[in-house]
Amino acid sequence: MSVVISVRIPKKLKEEMDKLDVVWSEEIRKFLEMRVNELKKKKKLEEVKRILQGLPESPKSVATTLVREDRDSR
Repeated sequence: MSVVISVRIPKKLKEEMDKLDVVWSEEIRKFLEMRVNELKKKKKLEEVKRILQGLPESPKSVATTLVREDRDSR
């Protein structure tokens, strides 16, 4: 199922669009899908950042210790 949305644009812009050989409905549909995906990713990233800020900070030497243990295990 699909729905119709309408957008008001300047007359000059519409005239310029008419001069081009473009299927505008498809272009706009693709753009909207891309933009929705970008905004969903941004929202998820902000959620992850919020969760990470709530976690306690690990001691600075932990990363060094883990890297050394990994190297020694080979």
